[in-house]
Amino acid sequence: MSERKQIIPKYGPFAGMRVIDSGSLIAMPYAATLLADFGAEVIHIERPGVGDTLRVLAPFATEDGKTVSTSWAQDGRNKLSLSLELNLKHPEVKELFFGLIKEADVFMENMVWLEKLGIRDEELLEVNPKLIIAHISGYGNPRFGGLPEYCDRASYDMIGQAFSGWMGLNGEKDGDPVVGKPWLNDFTSAYATVFAVLAAYINVLKGGDGQIVDIAQFEVQASYCCDLYTSYTMAGRVNTRSGNKSAAFQPYGLFKSKDGYDVALGAFGPGVYKRAIQAMGLDLEYFNYKDCSSGIEAVASEKGKELDAKTIEWCAARTAQEIEDAMAKFKVPCSRVMGAKDCLENEHYRKRNDFIKYEDQTLGKEVTAFGIVPKMSGTPGQVWRGAPALGQDTNTILKDLLGYDDAKIADLKAKNLI
Repeated sequence: MSERKQIIPKYGPFAGMRVIDSGSLIAMPYAATLLADFGAEVIHIERPGVGDTLRVLAPFATEDGKTVSTSWAQDGRNKLSLSLELNLKHPEVKELFFGLIKEADVFMENMVWLEKLGIRDEELLEVNPKLIIAHISGYGNPRFGGLPEYCDRASYDMIGQAFSGWMGLNGEKDGDPVVGKPWLNDFTSAYATVFAVLAAYINVLKGGDGQIVDIAQFEVQASYCCDLYTSYTMAGRVNTRSGNKSAAFQPYGLFKSKDGYDVALGAFGPGVYKRAIQAMGLDLEYFNYKDCSSGIEAVASEKGKELDAKTIEWCAARTAQEIEDAMAKFKVPCSRVMGAKDCLENEHYRKRNDFIKYEDQTLGKEVTAFGIVPKMSGTPGQVWRGAPALGQDTNTILKDLLGYDDAKIADLKAKNLI
């Protein structure tokens, strides 16, 4: 790990790692949050007077006339906010930005239009040969291949789900495709970014040079499509939407309980199937695995349909808790579909300390938010501070990391560059 002056407290496995990021909504900033949760010092560059677009994503919480996006309060934590007009046509900005790059291990961005801002990978690697540069975009960076006109397209989470083929697999058989929420492709892309950045960082720690990492959101989501492509190339099969149920095995899906909950219940394979039938008190010899759950034909058979009807009937006669208890007794995966209130009041969540409190810097108020994942025994992550107000750390970063004095900072402010 790099030995250098840090602004944030030292904690977690990434202590000493410094990340500079620029962009907004949602994949790249969330990847930075994941690194920050485990000790990386993240300097989040935001445009003066504008900030990360996540700050204006509804819904909002208001306290004493101050308003903050609840998404920003959750996912903007553990970062330093640097207010900077990031356009290198301004010599002062280029000096400042290159100064940060010299002191960084990683630069991450999802702005796409870097050339217009004068930001070029080759120059950044000249400034810092050990730097890891991560580009996150909808269709990828053209230096890694693809059609330039596609790489130049605008994109969002939903577009990545659509272009990857993922969206076509989700929804009811005769209904419309369904978008995975909230921001599924953004979050999967964030984890892919963290994986790639850490892989490149390990290479640097082993003595290697920095490099460029390209994360195309559609490719990330395509990698989650399991057998979508091999089913087509190897078996000539076009996988399509099947709703919440599986066409190949059962019971599997959402079932309505007596007290109005949707309950997820799944039994894949002969062992779990047997336990599910026993949990429901059904005749295992009659509703045997071969006849009812051994494949597409079995599930679609008359006896397979009869079992589905029996499962629906059994669940409808019981509360969600009774269904969960019965399935837990026989080690069959099962859970009611939880809402925020259910999760916050659930004792298992509480015993795992999954909800934590920290002070949001915009409201100046303690908030309850979801905590750190995953858990580690030796170098756990933590939240050292809630999401920052826009530009909250600008002066500290310029003085402590770059050695700027008050006069130089005042000049940048006068030119509306910070």
